[in-house]
Amino acid sequence: MRKSRVKLIASALLLQVVLFSNGRAQVQAARYPVMAPLDQYLMASERSEIRLARSAAPASISDDAEVMVLRRDGYATAVKGTNGFLCMVERSWGKSTDDPEFWNPKMRAPHCFNPQAARTFLRIYLMKTKMVLAGKSRTEILKATAAALDSKELPPLEPGAMAYMMSKQQYLGDQDMSWHPHVMFFFAGDAAKSWAADLPDSPVMAANDPEERVTILFVVAGKWSDGTTAPSMMH
Repeated sequence: MRKSRVKLIASALLLQVVLFSNGRAQVQAARYPVMAPLDQYLMASERSEIRLARSAAPASISDDAEVMVLRRDGYATAVKGTNGFLCMVERSWGKSTDDPEFWNPKMRAPHCFNPQAARTFLRIYLMKTKMVLAGKSRTEILKATAAALDSKELPPLEPGAMAYMMSKQQYLGDQDMSWHPHVMFFFAGDAAKSWAADLPDSPVMAANDPEERVTILFVVAGKWSDGTTAPSMMH
């Protein structure tokens, strides 16, 4: 879910794309060689995590969404929802296992998944979280994820799966920090061409994630979830 030079498109899961120069990637890898103590990944309170998770999408969506928070034994539902959406704050292991910031304890990536993504795509990240908390290595996580996808233990991606990432407070990585508010669309196949992604002046960007076997299309929004204006892509 990354290429060889410059820029983060997203995270999470999680679910996020970082483009590094080789030199910077080596520096980041040296900075985060192993998992930090668990306390560094936890937030000060569940109330603050709920607020941050809800900031992933406009209040008209997130106020009625289910909210999950990270506890010492994994993610758990802190607020039950009524609209089928699910908001949560992903940590750094939502990135690909070879990403140099895979263990960055500062990462906080609020997502709000629609029902299709919550039932399918999100389950990959939740599985990775269980393995992280069990002390598994990156290699073990990669192999177990592939095996679960092969065996259908992890369900196939549902059509129409998407997520909001519009939080002004998001921290997607040391270089990109809050980046831009955006919406992500998940496809099991290669949808980049049909969406004209990455063409000059197209608002749609695409990234292939071979580990999670998905193509992610990104559409940058002009405002954060609180309605305030976001910096333009040319800023």
